[in-house]
Order: sequence, then structure tokens, then C-alpha cells
Amino acid sequence: MWSGPPQPDQGLPPPLAAVPVPWKSTDPCQGHRESPGALVETSAGEEAQGQEGSAATQLDVLRLRSSSMEIREKGSEFLKEELHRAQKELKLKDEECERLSKVREQLEQELEELTASLFEEAHKMVREANMKQAASEKQLKEARGKIDMLQAEVTALKTLVITSTPASPNRELHPQLLSPTKAGPRKGHSRHKSTSSALCPAVCPAAGHTLTPDREGKEVDTILFAEFQAWREAPTLDKTCPFLERVHREDVGPCLDFTMQELSTLVRAAVEDNTLTIEPVASQTLPAVKVAEVECSSTNTCALSGLTRTCRHRIRLGDSESHYYISPSSRARITAVCNFFTYIRYIQQGLVRQDAEPMFWEIMRLRKEMSLAKLGFFPQEA
Repeated sequence: MWSGPPQPDQGLPPPLAAVPVPWKSTDPCQGHRESPGALVETSAGEEAQGQEGSAATQLDVLRLRSSSMEIREKGSEFLKEELHRAQKELKLKDEECERLSKVREQLEQELEELTASLFEEAHKMVREANMKQAASEKQLKEARGKIDMLQAEVTALKTLVITSTPASPNRELHPQLLSPTKAGPRKGHSRHKSTSSALCPAVCPAAGHTLTPDREGKEVDTILFAEFQAWREAPTLDKTCPFLERVHREDVGPCLDFTMQELSTLVRAAVEDNTLTIEPVASQTLPAVKVAEVECSSTNTCALSGLTRTCRHRIRLGDSESHYYISPSSRARITAVCNFFTYIRYIQQGLVRQDAEPMFWEIMRLRKEMSLAKLGFFPQEA
């Protein structure tokens, strides 16, 4: 019987095995002997029988070997298929793991970016909210200041316009209507001296009274009056309208045209925006240590004209901390322009309730003040 793994020479026929040949021992004690012919026949038959048995044995061995080879080949193919299938599944698993790892990394990166963007947006919103709050507080403060200023102006206008009319002027509010013996200094609130009371004793409809007529005759210019009426229908501070464009060209511009052109431009813009402040200079506020500070001019030199004059007032533009000392002549010119803009603002706000002609003559009076101030006429201060 065959056992053990096949050898590399499985395809070759096995070597001939020794076939046992039956034989009969010859005993010398036997009394008879076989004949030579019978012996030859017997050996030949036995040899043929032995060859047939070895051939059958070889055939069985070959069959066993061939069947075992087929089984082995089939088993090997099956194992190879199983191995190939397992490798495919393992490769798919590796690809799936790699894909899931990439997805996880992408999600982690997106989460970090989202977190960072959320924090940045939150900080931005907080910063914008703080800026808006600061701006709102500043606007509220400015609005309250403007409200207080407007309330004071309205109160003053009510006192001047309502309680004093052209028919019955209030002589307590207008001491210039009193006789020289009764007109004395009044205590209380008084406006800063300007060129309006000293240079034009004709008509003052803004204050609601008529002064003693002078020797000058008056005649309404139809062109100017038509431009004023067109502006009065829709009051505005736009310099492009014909009425204000003429006033700016003929009066405001020349009156505020000083030697120092750069500062003159700033002063004109501040007057038009109503952000110019005129302050009196007190003697006690001018010690010698002030020389070390940064000042735009000295009390002996006018910052606008550049001439050596005694400056008793100074101006401040907007919210700037810088001050500019000005001479009485420069102050009179600035005051004349400020009076004009104040009156047309009152008209625009509806605070002046008069007919067109009195309002027109008041504007002409204010224009006259600007012209005289430009020519160098200004009241002497006490």
C-alpha cells in the first residue's frame, strides 16, 4: 500500500519490484526426481503470474498517484481562491479605514475652523457693539448740548419776538428806545458787543421793533427781493441757491477774506457750520508761563490780519483745543457774518414770524454790517 507524499518523479514508472518466485526445495532424501520439462513449464507459468501481479500493482499505484495529484491540485486551487478573496476583502477594509480616517480628519479640521470663526465673529460683534455704544453716547451728549442751546435760543427769541412787536416794542428789552437819561447800564444777561447796534440805527425787524428813521431813503431792489422771496419759500443753507450765492459772493467772502488765507478758509467753514467760538481774553489768564505753551498767536498780534494789535478776544474752531487771538476789527468782521447766518437759520427753523418785507430789510441791514466791517468800521469797546 502507498503512503507518504509523492516524490518529484511521480510521472516516471516505478522500478520493477522483485517478484517472489515460488520454488520447491529438492530434498536429497526424496526418492524420485522431477523431469526437466515439468520444471520449465512450472517456472514459466509462475513467471507469467508474477508479471501480471506486478502490472496490476503498478496500475493501482498509478491510479492512486493520479487521484492524489488531482485532489492536491483542486485543494491548492481552492486555497488560492480563498486567499485571493481574503486579500480582496482585506484591501477593501483598508480602503474603507483610510476613507473614514480622511473623513474624520476633515471633520476635525472643519470643527476647528468653525470654532475659530465663531469666536472671531463673537469678538467682532462685541467690538462693533462697543463702538456703536460709544458713538451713540457721544451723539446723545452732543444732541443734549444742542437741545440745551436751542432751548436757550428759543427762549431768547420768544422774549424778543413775542413780547416785543413793531406796534408796541418792549422798551425794557431794547434800552436804545429809551431817552438818553433813562438808558442806563442793565444788569443780567447781555450779548457780546457787535457792529449791529452801533452801525445801523435804521430798522431791526428781527428784534421786532423799528428805530427812529434816519435821513437815508430806502427802496426795495426788485431783483434782490425776488431772489429772497424764492429762497423764503423753501429756506435752505445751500450756497448754490441764487439768494445765498449772491450774499456769499458779495458780502460773506470779502468780509472773511483776511491776510492769512489758510486760517481765513478755516474760519469761514467754521462760521458756516456754526462751530466757531469767540471768547474774551481775561487779563489774569495771560501769565508769563503761557509763553512755553503752543499758542497760535500772541495777544499783541492778530492771527488773521497779521498786524500788531491788542487782542482782547480769541477764537476756537470746532472741538479743537487751539486758540487764535484776533483784533477788534477782525472780531467785528466775524461777528457781522455770524449775525447774518444766525438770522437766516432762525428763518429756516421757522422762529421768525414776520412778513417778507421786514425780513428782507433785516437781511439788508445785516449785509450792510458786513460791508462796513469789511471797510474797517467797527465800534470801539469800552
